Amino acid sequence: MKAFVVDKITDDKFICDVRDIAKPKCEKDEIIIKATYSCLNYKDALSSIGHPGVSRNFPHITGVDVAGTVFESNSTIFKVGERVIVTGYDLGMNSDGGHSEYVKVKASWVARIPDSISDKDIMIYGTAGLTAALSINELISNDITPESGDILVTGATGGVGSIAVSNLNKLGYNVVALSGKEEKANYLKSIGANEVIFRNEFLENIKKPLLKEKYAGVVDTVGGDILAQALKQAKYDGVVTCCGLTASYELNTNVYPFILRGVRLIGIDSVECKLSKKQLIWEKLASSWKIDNLKEITTEITLNEIKEVCQKLLSGEVTGRYIVKIES
Repeated sequence: MKAFVVDKITDDKFICDVRDIAKPKCEKDEIIIKATYSCLNYKDALSSIGHPGVSRNFPHITGVDVAGTVFESNSTIFKVGERVIVTGYDLGMNSDGGHSEYVKVKASWVARIPDSISDKDIMIYGTAGLTAALSINELISNDITPESGDILVTGATGGVGSIAVSNLNKLGYNVVALSGKEEKANYLKSIGANEVIFRNEFLENIKKPLLKEKYAGVVDTVGGDILAQALKQAKYDGVVTCCGLTASYELNTNVYPFILRGVRLIGIDSVECKLSKKQLIWEKLASSWKIDNLKEITTEITLNEIKEVCQKLLSGEVTGRYIVKIES
């Protein structure tokens, strides 16, 4: 079978390419998925260069997401032929991932794909869409409605950000998209942003401990100073979700937003969250939350193009979602 494989040459040298390798063997409580689609996330790009925070076992197949059909099952839960999706857990980290024609996974990681959505469309969502939807779900669960006020989405041109903008627009929210890429303003408006603001303007007055109330909710995908600045501008009883660290893993903030405005900061983890919660979100994304512009935010590639796109992801050149069509 064909797979995109990363190999370690020395402690600081790694190579990656598409190879023909043996099919995995299905053990107890495992299934093998015949993959139809995977996708590319920032974590996959880190894995492609041997980042130790993602993968420590080599040779290694990348891909933290996969969709397809059950090809072989040693599980009482799944039957051959069922359409399934896996995102997160250890897939594509220290276990081989979804950039492969056949993918072995623990049955406990696997969700069923709702009948109302195709393998391709659910993989356009993938981990990015799941993360965006989990963030939006927290806003809704904490009583942030379209009437509450504007919702800020940071890192809005990225995979999570793009889907968050589109989903929030679909659900009737007024969306303010924040980006460092001024040339992408038209793209952001085309996918659902009502207003676009830019990083330099947003980071003005960064030393002030509190700023004017602006946002009822925030979906932050980048962390660092952007998240700190967003907290200072959240409205009273506002909700800020945090799911990324492309700007920084550090958060230099103060207590004022929390003790003077009752702002709530909620962490989002789409990797280890309960399978039942993932299944619920997939059902929503396949029905009432399904966005109409999936194709507009997506570029389809093959296994042979993964290396090039990973380099673009690492250098911040990517807009929207990249999905990988698996040929077999």
